[in-house]
Amino acid sequence: MAAPKRRMDVADVLDGKQICICAGSGGVGKTTASAAIALGMAAAGAKVAVVTIDPARRLANSLGLEQLGNEERRIDPRRFERAGIELRGELWAMMLDPKRTFDEVVSKRAPDAATRDSVLGNPIYKQLSGALAGSQEYMAMEKLYELHEQGDYDLLVLDTPPTRNALDFLDAPERLTSFIDSRSLAFFSAGGRRGLGLLGRGTGMLFSVLKRATGIDLLKDLSDFFNSFGEMVPGFRERAQEVNRLLGDKRTSFLLVTSPQHDAIEEALFFEARMRESKLPFGAVIVNRMHADVGSSRVKARVEAELGELLDERLAGKVARNLADYRRLAERDRSNVAELAERLRGEPMIIVPWLDDDVHDLTGLAAINEHLFARG
Repeated sequence: MAAPKRRMDVADVLDGKQICICAGSGGVGKTTASAAIALGMAAAGAKVAVVTIDPARRLANSLGLEQLGNEERRIDPRRFERAGIELRGELWAMMLDPKRTFDEVVSKRAPDAATRDSVLGNPIYKQLSGALAGSQEYMAMEKLYELHEQGDYDLLVLDTPPTRNALDFLDAPERLTSFIDSRSLAFFSAGGRRGLGLLGRGTGMLFSVLKRATGIDLLKDLSDFFNSFGEMVPGFRERAQEVNRLLGDKRTSFLLVTSPQHDAIEEALFFEARMRESKLPFGAVIVNRMHADVGSSRVKARVEAELGELLDERLAGKVARNLADYRRLAERDRSNVAELAERLRGEPMIIVPWLDDDVHDLTGLAAINEHLFARG
């Protein structure tokens, strides 16, 4: 009799890869999955760095750290020993600061120190660098590219920024480069009174009133910013192209994290279709927090009978109703995931069940890895 075929796991998907990007909509467990994957690959002997922008700092907590910074930090191997985890490789982690990373990119792209200081000290830049649409996602890819170019790690795991729409991550370079495109900057590059004239008399008067009331010369700040920043546009555009090439490289793998809920699955399928269209290297779908099947109606009846023997009638009824609710959730999850598997047309899918406890430490990450890494 032939041995049963072992299911594909994360180690199979990432075999020979140097970059793992965990993508998906917000609230599906991307951060936890990223940390667990990095831990599992490091336990197998790889030198791994995991990068996150998660504002709740769950990654730091999961790894037993007070905080992470904008530079990689090696996790003390003794932490893993205390959790009963054998770590044959190295695990590094960092919490990306998008604003600081933006500043670093500007410093590298500026043609000289005067231009660098002009941009970094400009009030308009200080506001835009933190609020510009797509800046978080773009800076995450910038940091990923930088770490990859350094060549210090066997594998980089990127936890993509929390967002309602997973496609925001793929669109970030285009949105950012569209904003800084020189044609968009030309309007303000005139500066001074000439720029004021271009804006029209009414708008010019508004800027003048604002200057008298606040002491801030908004038009001058805009003009100075766009004039200085405009010199860096070609460098930004070229780097965005390099980042996009890295995302499409065969050494990269996208793992799409979702939940068994209908809306999350629909968005995951939309994201997967977009990746096919963009010819990005899709690895697998990870379905997180799936309610396990608790058995047939015959099993349900037997459990209810046993409850009646162990508990009083009122409490037994409450427990039985709770079990029935759970069975309905499990049936819903099973139906949704079956539809997902059919529409994925044979693409790898890895299931992580709903665990008894919330994942907030190394022991919890190890529990997830029992399902992400079938080899144990």
